[in-house]
Amino acid sequence: MHLVALGAHCGDVELQVGAIAHKYAKAGHKVTFVHLTAGEKGNPPGVSVEEYTKQKIDESEKAAKVLGVETITLDYKDAELEFNDEIVTRVATLMRKLKPNVILTHWENSMHSDHELCPRIVQAAQLKAALPGFDLEGLPPHYFGYFHSENWEDMEGYVPDIFIDVSEEFDTYLEAISQYWFVMNSKSFRYYDYYKALGTVRGAVSRVKYAQTLKYPTGLGVRRGQSIPGFDL
Repeated sequence: MHLVALGAHCGDVELQVGAIAHKYAKAGHKVTFVHLTAGEKGNPPGVSVEEYTKQKIDESEKAAKVLGVETITLDYKDAELEFNDEIVTRVATLMRKLKPNVILTHWENSMHSDHELCPRIVQAAQLKAALPGFDLEGLPPHYFGYFHSENWEDMEGYVPDIFIDVSEEFDTYLEAISQYWFVMNSKSFRYYDYYKALGTVRGAVSRVKYAQTLKYPTGLGVRRGQSIPGFDL
């Protein structure tokens, strides 16, 4: 089976579901990270946007290697994402090519406009990829489900539905996210400390050492389990 994690910027899905991704990759499933942008506008002092674009993509490839997953970065611009037919069609076409069973993406509420657009794009692409009336490069229709994952910038209304035990994968997860300069060096937010603590807290409430969480799309109900529904290990 194929699990795709789709985020706004290089680093988002690694932080949100990196340990989950590693768990499923270890179990033999194909896992792909798709970044809509590099997240290049947070460039460090003395580093140009162009240089940081390359750096972020390089970091994403290093993190993917640690986790045992594949990674793709599209060429949209950080903080400039728009919801339109062009991006929906492009993502739908990519999903017909990748044929994921499940996509993990941002929660629908966020302080970051790029993050907030991701689930809207995924939802629209889900319909367009599945409907046979759309001719997308001659590719056959493909349907996928999707879930939301946890990001510190996307917490308005986020209440986890699924707690996945990632105790055995967490050290590798920490190694993977540490490949990112911003995770280890940001002056505005302590990413590494936060996500290590978050894994601890989510693990404590689900009675394991470390956990990462997912949320059903609004309106699909709440069910609890130790794996992605329909995508068991």
